Amino acid sequence: MSRVVLTRIATVTALGDGLGTLWQGLLAGQSGIAPIKRFDCNNYLSGLGACIDGLATPTEGSLLDAVLDRVVNEMGEVPPDCRLLVASTKGEIDRLENACRRGEKIPQAVLFEPLLEKIARRFKLSGRGMNINAACASSTIALIKGASLISGGHAEMVLVLGLDILSEFVFSGFSALQALSPDACRPFDCHRNGLTLGEAGVALLLMSEERARQSGEIPMAFVAGWGAANDAHHVTAPARDANGLILSIRQALKKADVGVDRVAAINAHGTGTVYNDAMELKAFKAIFGNGLPPVHGVKGSLGHCLGASGGVEIGIACRALQEQKIPGTIGCWEAEDEAQGMIGASAQSIDGEYLLCCNSGFGGVNGAVLLRKGDS
Repeated sequence: MSRVVLTRIATVTALGDGLGTLWQGLLAGQSGIAPIKRFDCNNYLSGLGACIDGLATPTEGSLLDAVLDRVVNEMGEVPPDCRLLVASTKGEIDRLENACRRGEKIPQAVLFEPLLEKIARRFKLSGRGMNINAACASSTIALIKGASLISGGHAEMVLVLGLDILSEFVFSGFSALQALSPDACRPFDCHRNGLTLGEAGVALLLMSEERARQSGEIPMAFVAGWGAANDAHHVTAPARDANGLILSIRQALKKADVGVDRVAAINAHGTGTVYNDAMELKAFKAIFGNGLPPVHGVKGSLGHCLGASGGVEIGIACRALQEQKIPGTIGCWEAEDEAQGMIGASAQSIDGEYLLCCNSGFGGVNGAVLLRKGDS
């Protein structure tokens, strides 16, 4: 079995373009959450979101086009024989909004097939690939799929691309679910009361260790272990006993053959909703007991970027391993009792080779990825 190497990462978020810019913004305690100007929020629970700067609502096409262009520019050329796994929950959903408002026929571009073809053309890939929609864990599950293909010898390279925009369609849905916080979200804070939506684009280039060596690519991190499980509890709510996330983490640790004492830190899903954060803390306590390492989340800075969330957070985790530091959890001003001493709004130093990334989503899906520090 080949070791899986993460060689290149491109990000476009509310804190700017490029992983370096994103990392520095997080360390500085910045937040991209601000009043939404893209659409009228008067009828919704919140008027806040984390929008990518410089995106203008097009009369034709989709906002996703501009996000894709910026991700492609950040990533650069990739070999044409690279496999493609896209992770998006709604794709070019703003095309549907525009067509409905005008009373026009719904365009074919709303479907994922045209989007996959467009992405393959932009990256000059020989294959169209597939979209993985696993709700808010989409890009995490896509990365797990890509790592499995490489580890099993079915692919030498996989490009994982996560894309989702902040649309009124999605915003209104989360508002109807009473899931939005009126203020900026507060992950793991004792006064948390909901999430804040964001948007992002992220590209992750996975390679077998052999192909990376042949291509002269320097490993940013190794994908050491992974796990995925569904708790089959509820359409939107997480299982209170955290059984799905616990199983996912145990799978990841077992695959990597790594004990819990070697995990230096955890990048949590950390949405800021009451039940998600409580579920995650229950899972971490069940796995790590009193030896829980430092935990952090980035949605207080970037909002919840839906299908792109996990990929962006895996990119941040790679940088955290390189720098041996995790950013603070912006919004966690008064950590709840179970998080005292482990989660805070200030950056923390870490010491170790492994970092655990976790994401959960609607429908009970859970994904866990264990990264090992690269050789650079």
